Amino acid sequence: MLLHIPEILDADQVRHARGLLEAAGWIDGRATAGHQSARVKDNLQLPEDHPASREIGGTIQAALQRSALFVSAALPLRVFPPLFNRYDGGRAFGNHVDNAVRQVPGTPYRVRTDLSATLFLNDPSEYDAGELLVEDTYGVHAVKLPAGHLVLYPSTSLHRVSPVTRGVRLASFFWVQSMLRDDGERTLLFDLDTAIQALGRQLPDHPAAVQLTGVYHNLLRRWADL
Repeated sequence: MLLHIPEILDADQVRHARGLLEAAGWIDGRATAGHQSARVKDNLQLPEDHPASREIGGTIQAALQRSALFVSAALPLRVFPPLFNRYDGGRAFGNHVDNAVRQVPGTPYRVRTDLSATLFLNDPSEYDAGELLVEDTYGVHAVKLPAGHLVLYPSTSLHRVSPVTRGVRLASFFWVQSMLRDDGERTLLFDLDTAIQALGRQLPDHPAAVQLTGVYHNLLRRWADL
């Protein structure tokens, strides 16, 4: 499932984040790449322990917890602390698949990367190209969203970022370990949850809403990997 989640950050939060990022020192993005990815990765990245990374990352994590759509789609168990990248001057990231497991720096904890996320931090009009291209069984999907909007997609997907030919592309990226490792099961529960919410709005007292909610939780109980 590839999902656009709008307005994770509002305009003021984006503006503040942009100010911190523009004043920060960037490093070669290959510092956090695996062996295979490093061969095709050409971008800049904010150091993981940079104060701006910690501050903006905390804002993003709090916003994710408030997003009903994100929680319904991802069913998050753990979220890897958000990272930040910059593309300009023809920089790009070739075809790759994200590492299956990420170690959280400075901790003994690991995150299984069930879902990948990109949160765009500037508007499409500010740069040319720079699309996130995600491949699945239905073809290649080009993603280029407004500032503050997020795309969520399975980490098993082959994906890339096309070369930025004008301007600067700024984004946050991170991974989610879901309570459900199987994308098909997550998609079924997301569709069921969406239908239950629609039924609740249209027919709030209908007994089927309670019955379907029970089905949802029984499936979650059966499939959850905690």
